[in-house]
Amino acid sequence: MIHDELTDKGFTVVAIALDEPDAAREWVDAAAPTYPVFVDPDHVFAERLAISNVPTAIWIDESDRIVRAPVIAPVDDLFKEFTNVESTVHHEQLRAWVNDGTLPFDEAETREKVPAPTDDEQLARTHRRMGAHLYRRGRPDRAATHFARAGELQPMDFTIRRGSLPMKGGDPFGQEFFDFWAEWEAAGRPGYTSADRGG
Repeated sequence: MIHDELTDKGFTVVAIALDEPDAAREWVDAAAPTYPVFVDPDHVFAERLAISNVPTAIWIDESDRIVRAPVIAPVDDLFKEFTNVESTVHHEQLRAWVNDGTLPFDEAETREKVPAPTDDEQLARTHRRMGAHLYRRGRPDRAATHFARAGELQPMDFTIRRGSLPMKGGDPFGQEFFDFWAEWEAAGRPGYTSADRGG
């Protein structure tokens, strides 16, 4: 595991689960005690760092600066046939940063890759957050209206479309997700790209 390889050089993985706490429990337990997993059901972290796809990796240095903007980066090749993303490219880039301080992009390019949210993105996130609030208060019918509106405003945002599925009674690994994936593929895989595609 890349964490074990680089941890003696001051590197650590911090995972963020954009799930309800009960849904994240299995992953929190599996990561412990190797690295921490924070649970962010309100997507505060995702919103502040412009995360719209998963799995996403962001590099943050010792001074709390983002030195690599969000990029699709699976930890291994378990789902390579599905994602068409090569994990070893990201691992080599990560090794170059930790070992030699070599970054894929300069500071200006990194800033450009984290654009300010549009009005529609902000509104979609507000609807998603309202839906989650209503769902937790036992009002799934009212919540569904907000999840639907969020999806209309940002139809290619994984954190909204896929992330809302469990709260709508759907399966995040079920047919509704695969239908969404097909839409995303047909749209040209919009959003930020993967490390092996210049992300």
